[in-house]
Amino acid sequence: MEANGLKLNFWENGPRPGQLYSFPGNSSSSAAPGCGPIKHTLNPMVTGTSVLGVKFTGGVIIAADMLGSYGSLARFRNISRLMKVNDSTILGASGDYADYQYLKQVIEQMVIDEELLGDGHSYTPKAIHSWLTRVMYNRRSKMNPLWNTVVIGGFYNGESFLGYVDKLGVAYEAPTVATGFGAYLAQPLMREVTENKVEITKDEARALIERCLKVLYYRDARSYNRVRHALSSVCPS
Repeated sequence: MEANGLKLNFWENGPRPGQLYSFPGNSSSSAAPGCGPIKHTLNPMVTGTSVLGVKFTGGVIIAADMLGSYGSLARFRNISRLMKVNDSTILGASGDYADYQYLKQVIEQMVIDEELLGDGHSYTPKAIHSWLTRVMYNRRSKMNPLWNTVVIGGFYNGESFLGYVDKLGVAYEAPTVATGFGAYLAQPLMREVTENKVEITKDEARALIERCLKVLYYRDARSYNRVRHALSSVCPS
């Protein structure tokens, strides 16, 4: 740039006119300088409601409806919020559907990378649960959480596992788990059955889940009468 015969140089590595400064070491800004500030999700957009999970003798069942709500609008009525991680692990998520899709994509790639090693090992339900606690807490610490509450279940090495992780990284294991509105309506119904019995059968667990989903359909304005369930057990069906 020249002005009155004098050659003027821009500030080295500084911003061009009308653009933002690209700070050194900031990979996101250096990759795309001048594209604007980094934006975080301030509130979820398309959301799913409750996910229910119950442990039974020889396995775990997880269920959720198939509605994606855009605010209070029942916008998408055929979306699944359950995924099969591998032969021993299943996962369900409530909350923001876009964040669930991102999480699903990351987990699927992790499983592929693990299988490519060919060492005969795979991710266990406890391993996925532990990994998710770190991911959720890490994102929360960056003030950019994944707006999901995740239920992880599975049957591995002769043991049933059922765990819970929310967007803050709060996590626990329990015989019954419910997210969203189900934590208030379905959880008492499930505890009433499971706390009075040492073990319950697969048929009893399925009947319990169906009863809770019916109650949620009557009482939760964001629920739907189309549901999907997933089983991880000795003999899944």
